[in-house]
Amino acid sequence: MRLTINGEARDIAGPLTVEALIGALGLDARKVAVERNLEIVPRSNYAAVEVADGDRLEIVHFIGGGAEGAAGPAAEDTWTVAGRTFRSRLLVGTGKYRDFAETARAVAASGAEIVTVAVRRVNLMDPSAPMLVDYLDPKTYTFLPNTAGCYTAEEAVRTLRLAREVGGWDLVKLEVLGDAKTLYPDMIQTLRAAETLVKDGFRVMVYCTDDPIFAGRLEEAGCAAIMPLAAPIGSGLGIQNPVNIRLIVEQAKVPVLVDAGVGTASDAAVAMELGCDGVLMNTAIAEAKDPVRMARAMRHAVEAGRLAYLAGRMRKRTYADPSSPLAGLI
Repeated sequence: MRLTINGEARDIAGPLTVEALIGALGLDARKVAVERNLEIVPRSNYAAVEVADGDRLEIVHFIGGGAEGAAGPAAEDTWTVAGRTFRSRLLVGTGKYRDFAETARAVAASGAEIVTVAVRRVNLMDPSAPMLVDYLDPKTYTFLPNTAGCYTAEEAVRTLRLAREVGGWDLVKLEVLGDAKTLYPDMIQTLRAAETLVKDGFRVMVYCTDDPIFAGRLEEAGCAAIMPLAAPIGSGLGIQNPVNIRLIVEQAKVPVLVDAGVGTASDAAVAMELGCDGVLMNTAIAEAKDPVRMARAMRHAVEAGRLAYLAGRMRKRTYADPSSPLAGLI
């Protein structure tokens, strides 16, 4: 019989079940999710579902898309999203590294507890090729599946339903892009996808513009965290609109995390000094000349920025004010 698997036509001897097909392809059923004719096949049904001539199947897994010592400025200074509590306020992506080994070293140096992962088709030509889960243990890190590369609400929802099937995670990161040049989010599509996912039982952390009005609507839709961009994805420009970020922080009743555009440690510190609950980054670490050292720098920057926010900065003055008292001056 002829099947279309991950977009390629293949002649497969049948009849056989999904479980048998996965085995014939040399894949590990524990590490993949299967969609048959646009319907997800639950892993518990692999042995029962028969594959038929003409079926279209997608077989996906997680690819790179964040512990070393204590993970926060103080063990008691935690934050909570969707009922889960974390110490590290630095979240990191897992894409763009030279290899999975470097990814693992950088993630460990960052102290991150949450790492974002993308959902992509498995490599059918080399089923024995290493996978991200071989280097980052989902029992050690909280995987945050994202919808990187999705341009419609429908694509994003379909992607995250497959992601849930791979690992059972309901805490996800939603991003629906508007165009390939700016990678700015399409907020109309983002809101549509968020509403669908929330109704479907997902806990949605949502990438969005730095628009306080739309941020409020996403929270009203039931999103678990709001993640305004600092600058375009991968630009490294730092926070371009601190006023809007501060407004979003002030009005939100859910965690606010800066996502995208951070370039160096000072950018991360500024985000935390604005009162954000955390910072998510990928390119700033992965494209540094020394990713592991930069990951460590970002960890310290997030901790320093958080401590500065909690301490409360001095007020700004128009003129100088001497540090030493003038009384008793010789």
